[in-house]
Amino acid sequence: MATASVTQERTWAASAMSGLRYYLPTILVAVGVLLIWELAVIVFDIKQFLLPKPSVILGEFLTEVRLFLMPGQTSLLFEATGATFREALGGFIIGCGAGVLVALLTARWTILTEAAMPFAIAANSVPIIAFAPIMNNWFGLTNPASKMAIVAIIVFFPTMINTVRGLTLVDARQLELMHSYAASPFKILFSLRIPNALPYIFNALRVASPLSLIGAVVAEFFGGPRATLGVFITQEASSFDFARSWTAILMASLIGISFYLVVLIGERLAMPWYREQHQQG
Repeated sequence: MATASVTQERTWAASAMSGLRYYLPTILVAVGVLLIWELAVIVFDIKQFLLPKPSVILGEFLTEVRLFLMPGQTSLLFEATGATFREALGGFIIGCGAGVLVALLTARWTILTEAAMPFAIAANSVPIIAFAPIMNNWFGLTNPASKMAIVAIIVFFPTMINTVRGLTLVDARQLELMHSYAASPFKILFSLRIPNALPYIFNALRVASPLSLIGAVVAEFFGGPRATLGVFITQEASSFDFARSWTAILMASLIGISFYLVVLIGERLAMPWYREQHQQG
């Protein structure tokens, strides 16, 4: 029992050291960039309205955290972050879900895939700012559905294209083997095509997670409730409180990274075999 416990502790320690070695360069680069930024503002006497120091932004951030944690107080920044995150998450679920569903339908018939691809490429090349006024007109300026619709459009096509690739680029020998056993199309779909498509789907979801947040924030630049990150950034910038604007950008970055990590964890839970194959390779 004691031997097993010691072995487990050694395994955890080895895993922690491996993780530290992996993330240490990223941490060092981030700290180095922040130090250079802080020193540059001091040495070149850059004005606050042009570029605030990271220490000032951190101070604003901690003030908002204290407000958020204090009973009876509210933090507008945290309210805005929550609202923007809900818009991004709603659009992410709708867009990615629709992308996977349409890919499952079109992958069955090649002619549908070939017919849909030009529209997918054309829609994917349209800038997001072209959709924002239209969606605001359809759903209302303060309705979260207008931002979710924009996010859904942005993430739909990358998800659909990647899923179609995963469903169609199966090993010909495996496909032939299943045909030789007279496997039904549903059996082939669930036993071969969908497992083959999972890495492509999660690759698309990893791309879509930060895209959804970008889409939500940019859509809010065209109008929305005060308690949203896009409106918060524009209003604070217009009142020359750039430190608070940068704090909102910091919050957007933090929830974008968190969103990406959640997708990454979901990928590892859904496909433990895929990670092991990559480590062995």
